[in-house]
Amino acid sequence: MNENLFTSFTHPTLLGLPAVVPIILFPTLLLPTSKYLINNRLVTIQQNLIQLIVKQMMAIHNTKGQTWSLMLMSLIIFIATTNLLGLLPHSFTPTAQLSMNLAMAIPLWAGTVITGLRFKTKSSLAHFLPQGTPTPLIPMLVVIETISLFIQPVALAVRLTANITAGHLLMHLIGSATLVLSTISFSMTSLTLMLLVLLTILEMAVALIQAYVFTLLVSLYLHDNT
Repeated sequence: MNENLFTSFTHPTLLGLPAVVPIILFPTLLLPTSKYLINNRLVTIQQNLIQLIVKQMMAIHNTKGQTWSLMLMSLIIFIATTNLLGLLPHSFTPTAQLSMNLAMAIPLWAGTVITGLRFKTKSSLAHFLPQGTPTPLIPMLVVIETISLFIQPVALAVRLTANITAGHLLMHLIGSATLVLSTISFSMTSLTLMLLVLLTILEMAVALIQAYVFTLLVSLYLHDNT
């Protein structure tokens, strides 16, 4: 096993060329599609899950917000499949890169803010100054609300990056410990191996939960601006 903890986070290359773009596009090839009138079980399960998520996520939106449903579903599917593929050995996880997550978070956040300024100008600007604010506190509160607004995409990106990176590092450390203990103690090896299996199951759940949380927060930002 490679002793460098951060090897899995370096940008991969193929014949000296960056391989990030093919890796990012690869998850779309794994989604099953059907060319027949009657779908098979896998496609049916996939469609039912998508319909369930769309129904739950779009329930709070008006007609204007529901036009984002295709984009939000594409986002959650992309993040979930990328996170899960990153759990495979010797694989690269694009969502563990802060630059990648910022590239997703900033345009989506900016789109929600621009939508709010365009269709709900007064309501969007009113968020910068809560009702009933004392006059001496108005300048400070405007600055605080402005900073909190611009922190939103950074918080989205950092949350996803931190969760994925922490899980990968912990799995790497426990896997290394299991490999070292395999030549020392069978009982300790069995214990750490069981812990590694449980951690892998937990990371699979975290991969799906983080995809849902990222998309849900974008949806809430959209709801506040539509």
